[in-house]
Order: sequence, then C-alpha cells, then structure tokens
Amino acid sequence: MTEFLAHKRLDDGVGPQTLTDYTNAVELLFKRFPNAWKTEAALKKACLEHFSAEMAPATFNNRLVYIRAFLKYSVAEGYLSINPLENMKKRKTGNRAVAVETEVLQALLAAPDQRTFVGLRDYTLIVLTLDTGIRPSEALSLVPQDFKLSLKEVHIPAQFAKNRNARTLPLSDMTTKSMRKLLGVRDDEWGPEVPIFCSYEGRPLNRHTWGDRMEIYCKKIGVHIRPYDLRHVFALEFLRNGANSFAVQQSLGHSSMEMTRRYVALVNNDLKAEHAKASPIDRLLSKPKAKRNTKIKR
Repeated sequence: MTEFLAHKRLDDGVGPQTLTDYTNAVELLFKRFPNAWKTEAALKKACLEHFSAEMAPATFNNRLVYIRAFLKYSVAEGYLSINPLENMKKRKTGNRAVAVETEVLQALLAAPDQRTFVGLRDYTLIVLTLDTGIRPSEALSLVPQDFKLSLKEVHIPAQFAKNRNARTLPLSDMTTKSMRKLLGVRDDEWGPEVPIFCSYEGRPLNRHTWGDRMEIYCKKIGVHIRPYDLRHVFALEFLRNGANSFAVQQSLGHSSMEMTRRYVALVNNDLKAEHAKASPIDRLLSKPKAKRNTKIKR
C-alpha cells in the first residue's frame, strides 16, 4: 500500500486528499475481510461480498475506482496474477438535481453571525462557492496570495485542484467585498501560509469540519444542504442564467465534458417542464369548448 501511494503521488500527481481516499477505501475492504490477501480466491470472494453490500451508487463507484486501481497496481508489480475487479462495472448514478430555492439560499446566507471571525469566514466560504462553484477541498487550501482582489479573481493552484490543472476564476463584486472583509480581520501573527478559511486559531480546516459547520446552519434554517450541493447550485444557476457548457466546465474544473453534461441535461429538463406549461401552441390549436346553454327554460 505504501508503494502504491508513492506511485500515485509521484507518477500520477495525486493530491493528499485523494491519497487519503485511496487508503480509506482499501483499508475498509481488508478490515471487513482480513483474510482476503491470503489467496486470490479469498480476495475474489471478499471483493464480491464487499461490493454486494447495500450502498449508494456514488459510494459504490468511488470504492470501485480506488480499490480497483490498487489491485491493478498489485497485478502490474507481480503481487497478484489477476484483478478480480477488472471487469466490474460502475452503477448508474443518474442526475442528482440539487435545486435549492432562492429563499432557502438567502436563509443560509443569513445564518452565520458575521460579527464573529468564524461566522464571517463561513459566510464568505458559502458566497465564494455559490459564485464560482469551487470544490470545498480547493477552497479550504487557498492562501491569501491566491486571491487577486484588484482583478476580482482567485487562482486555484494545480497541487490543490482535483485534476491537477490550475485554473483562475472570476469573482463578483459581493464576493470580492466579503473577501476583503475577511482578509482585514486576519490575525497579524498569521503568516502567508495560513489558509484563508482557517480556524480562529489559524489552523487549517478540512472538508469534514466544514460539513459540520454547514450542518449547524442547516439545522438552524430547517433544510439539509451539503457543502458540495452549493457547487451543484452554482452549475445549474450558471447555466440557467445563460452561461454556456464550456464556461461551466472550466469553472468547475472538469477534465472532460462528461460531468458537465449532467448539469446541462438537468437544465434541459427544466426547459422541457417550462415549455410544457408555457408553450402557446397548445392554446392556439386547442379546440374551443362548446358554450353551455345556461338559459333557463320557462
């Protein structure tokens, strides 16, 4: 496992969080089936039982990708002769529509107490995500030098981007204003390496901590919204407001159009629903109903 992680880090340029995900997925398999490595037959049986368990399609697919990559490496290095997961297919996840009403988003933005550092930090992180579609892990890695507020943009370095491709995203006036305010209340003793979205003590946050913070606000407003849902909201609203699919792909940092097409499909479904309600042709071509004779006979 150590060799595999070194290979992914050096040859594939995989980041720390992805390395952790690889580790967790593989360790879970062998924690459930500690004898799986004794024979290839035992490994095959363990894999089949492991992936036969009830789990969400997205969870199934993530585990499959991570464990299959580890077993593929093991075959290449001669530790195994076959990869029992080589031909296992991903499950269809469908298009998960994250349609959050405007009133709910406004309530979420009003929930953090901006009079405190933590509240201002959380508010700004929500605003930044809704404005750019940035991944939570990417946002939590940003340091002050990544923001060029005079140009109204933020730069995501390659080492923090999921696909290892750097990108620069524009910022709206409201996001720039909130970022200036957050930068203005940073502790003078914090160095440039301290992340923008850190604890009040200057310690880095992780996506799980951010998820807990979001859960606090969600309980307050009575609606469950995950941090990653804000990224989905950005993509859908960006398209609905006229952005093209290539701009969405670049903003979200997708390496291909495959993921972006999911959002396009959802917006197209929106269009179909509105068309069904509002198209004038049905009204123009529908036959007028015969007038009922309401005259009272004497």
